[in-house]
Amino acid sequence: MAVMAKPLTIHHRMARVRQRDTGPELAVRKVLAAAGIRYRVCPKGLPGRPDIANRAGRWALFVHGCFWHGHRGCGLARLPKTNSTFWAEKIEANRSRDSRKETELIALGLRVFTVWQCQLDDQQTLSHLVSRLRPDR
Repeated sequence: MAVMAKPLTIHHRMARVRQRDTGPELAVRKVLAAAGIRYRVCPKGLPGRPDIANRAGRWALFVHGCFWHGHRGCGLARLPKTNSTFWAEKIEANRSRDSRKETELIALGLRVFTVWQCQLDDQQTLSHLVSRLRPDR
């Protein structure tokens, strides 16, 4: 008799979600590298350890997943119907933390940018971001 594998519990599925080197983050890094923009990934010493930053250029960039960071008005940010109170609180806590991190970085004199997962298909948005991050700007 064959032994059936247990389905992954929600906990195990969530534990497998990456915190860095995510698909959206890699896509943004690819665009920046192609444009010749230099950066560091998750640099230590900056509040909130932004996903991508350039201290000399005085900018920090967060690449947010629409679900995890609660992108308002985005279809990818729908709350699950199961345990919705927990998820609403978790997403709101993420938004508060994101806001605090951004405020701390601005206080250090850095320009802070956020790219949402749903914006990665929009070449115009990515081109605009690249133009704002160029060293000559």
